[in-house]
Amino acid sequence: MKQNAIRRYTGVRNRGINPQGFHVSQLKFYVLLLPLSVVMILPIIFIFSSAFKPPDELFAYPPQFFVVNPTLKNFTDLFSKLSTSGIPVSRYLFNSIVITLATMTASILVSSAAAYSLSKKRFKLKRALFAINNLALMFVPIAVTIPRFLVIERLSLLNTFWVHVLPVLAMPVGLFLIKQFIDGIPDEVIEAAQIDGASDWWIYWRIILPMIRPAIATIGILTFQAAWNNAEISTLYVNDESLRTLAFYLSTLTTTTTGANAVAGQGVAAAAALIMFLPNLIIFIFLQRQVMSTMSHSGLK
Repeated sequence: MKQNAIRRYTGVRNRGINPQGFHVSQLKFYVLLLPLSVVMILPIIFIFSSAFKPPDELFAYPPQFFVVNPTLKNFTDLFSKLSTSGIPVSRYLFNSIVITLATMTASILVSSAAAYSLSKKRFKLKRALFAINNLALMFVPIAVTIPRFLVIERLSLLNTFWVHVLPVLAMPVGLFLIKQFIDGIPDEVIEAAQIDGASDWWIYWRIILPMIRPAIATIGILTFQAAWNNAEISTLYVNDESLRTLAFYLSTLTTTTTGANAVAGQGVAAAAALIMFLPNLIIFIFLQRQVMSTMSHSGLK
């Protein structure tokens, strides 16, 4: 009888409330979401478009959103500048890759271990510590620049490799998302493992980490973006050119051009922005499903 009622109401047999395939009832979602998708993708299109614009289109007024006469001159100018660098560009690239991978690995381990303790362990000041972490979400990075510099100076980290990793090791948003995800794991699973004699380390490594892979992927993306695009640390805390990152070097290309070269420098900057953006886009495309799963769990208890 229930099947007949559904068939009379929808005119489709066994499609259910959320049909797997396309159904005419889904048109309302497309009408709403497609315009939003177009708006969201416009900045990505603009980055690609600007990288291939000749100088006259970069400085056109009124500004042109799409490139009319695409050119590769911006990239040839960029690579010619890279070839004249005093320090090989491969050194900047190597620093960025090593720093990004080290930061991602350490941040995931620290955030997940802390989230497991705050979610499943019992100890004093547990809620206070999590509240402090949530309070840290309110501060923009520029608000803590001076305290961070003083701490780094006291720890003798200035002009060292570790200054790239340690200040961004623990992300408040990472701890928050993973903790909310672990809250959804039933306590009975942890208790059953403890009854079988499993240690906290075994539970964390064999049970918690495999069950929070979507949250780990999300934190991996956030940490990758923070580390890969970070030029501030190389600017404020590092004087040794061999310890600086690719993001810092590419950000200086336009500031070192003057006069007539400043016009060409804008094209170089557009090409450099695309090169720095592509790894972020690629890693998000591969891990986007995990990110959506994390966001859907972050507000559930």
